[in-house]
Amino acid sequence: MIINHPLLGPRDSSEFIYKGDANLINRPDWQDDDALDQFIDYGYLRNNPAGVHRELWYHEQGDRSWLVVTRDTITHEITNVELARDVARNQGQKPGRNK
Repeated sequence: MIINHPLLGPRDSSEFIYKGDANLINRPDWQDDDALDQFIDYGYLRNNPAGVHRELWYHEQGDRSWLVVTRDTITHEITNVELARDVARNQGQKPGRNK
């Protein structure tokens, strides 16, 4: 499977590590009243969809960037690749920090 890295161009998926659902970008705020429940859900509950899904991939054998890859889990077709920091910024978050 080839991942078209936004900065480096096409790369083989063997250079990357799959890290899970892209919703991991949306880390709960530790100061919320129900922070414990939010972190339990954040850490342990995952969807396992068949079809189009947004995933986090880490470019371990390259520039060490985090990517959000939109991929069909049935066909493995990749339709979009974005830097995770750009996705977080577009959601109003500062990369590497909580909301």
